[in-house]
Amino acid sequence: MSFTPEITGKQQYNLNKLQKRLRRNVGEAIADFSMIEEGDRIMVCLSGGKDSYTLLEILRSLQKSAPINFSLIAVNLDQKQPGFPGHILPEYLESLGVDYKIVEEDTYSIVKEKIPEGKTTCSLCSRLRRGILYRTATELGCTKIALGHHRDDIIQTLFLNMFYGGKMKGMPPKLMSDDGKHIVIRPLAYCREKDIIRFSEAKQFPIIPCNLCGSQPNLQRQVIGDMLRDWDKRYPGRIETMFSAMQNIVPSHMADTALFDFHAVTHGSPVVEGGDIAFDRETLPTTPTGWQPEDNDDEPRTVGRLDIVELS
Repeated sequence: MSFTPEITGKQQYNLNKLQKRLRRNVGEAIADFSMIEEGDRIMVCLSGGKDSYTLLEILRSLQKSAPINFSLIAVNLDQKQPGFPGHILPEYLESLGVDYKIVEEDTYSIVKEKIPEGKTTCSLCSRLRRGILYRTATELGCTKIALGHHRDDIIQTLFLNMFYGGKMKGMPPKLMSDDGKHIVIRPLAYCREKDIIRFSEAKQFPIIPCNLCGSQPNLQRQVIGDMLRDWDKRYPGRIETMFSAMQNIVPSHMADTALFDFHAVTHGSPVVEGGDIAFDRETLPTTPTGWQPEDNDDEPRTVGRLDIVELS
C-alpha cells in the first residue's frame, strides 16, 4: 500500500509552505518550553487522527535538522473497539521506517461493562488509556510523552474550565503527568487547527475514525469549538489574541488572592502593571495580537478594531 499521494507542482509548493509554517510553530514551542533535550526518547501517542499524524510528521522532519539528538517511537493503543482497522497504522509506520509499538488492551469491554447504556464512556475510557500509556512509556524507557493537542484544543479547554469549571485553566504545553512520573509535552501548542487540517488533507494520512466505540460526543467541547470557529470567521485574529493572552497573565488585574497580595496594597505602595485606570477605556491595537494572514491571501486582510464591548 502506498501512502505517498501524487500532487501537482503548485500543490507541492503550497504543501512545502504549510509544512514550513508548522515546523516553525513546533520549533518555537519546543524552544519556549524546553520540551526536548539531548538524548530524549519521545513516545509519540498516535491515535490515527489528523493531529497525531501531523505531530509525528513534523517531529520526524525536525529530527533531521535539530542541533540535538533525540529518538522517536510511535505508540498506538488498540482498545479493541469493534471495527477498528488494526492493519492501517502498522502498514503506515512500516512504510515510513518509524519505530513503533501497538499496545493491545481490551478497554472497550471494560468500559461497556462499567458504564450504563446511553451514558458517555469518555471519562473512564480516558483514565484507562492514560494509565496504559504511562505504563508503556516506562516499559519503553521514554523520557517524554508527546500528545497531539494543538492551539485550538488549548483555547477550548480554557473556555470549558471558565464556563463549566469556574477556573482559569487551560491545557499546558508541558507539565508533569498526574502520577508524577512522566513529562508530557504538546509540541503542536502553537499550531492552528486549520493548518493541521490542510496539512493532513494534502498528505492524505490514512485517518482512522474516532467514533468506533459508539460513545456520545463531548457536547460541551463541541459547543465551545463551534463558538470559537464562529468567532474566527467573524473576527479574524480573535483566536490568536486569546492565545496570546494566555501567555500574558497580569495577576494584579485579576482576582486571585493566591497569585497577588491585594492586602499589601496600601497608600505608598508601588504602581503595578500600570495601576488602575478607573473609567478610561482600554487602548487596543488595530490588528489583533498574534494574527497571521492565510497563506492563500493575496493582500493583507483589513481587520477592524476589536472594541472591548465586542468581546462578549
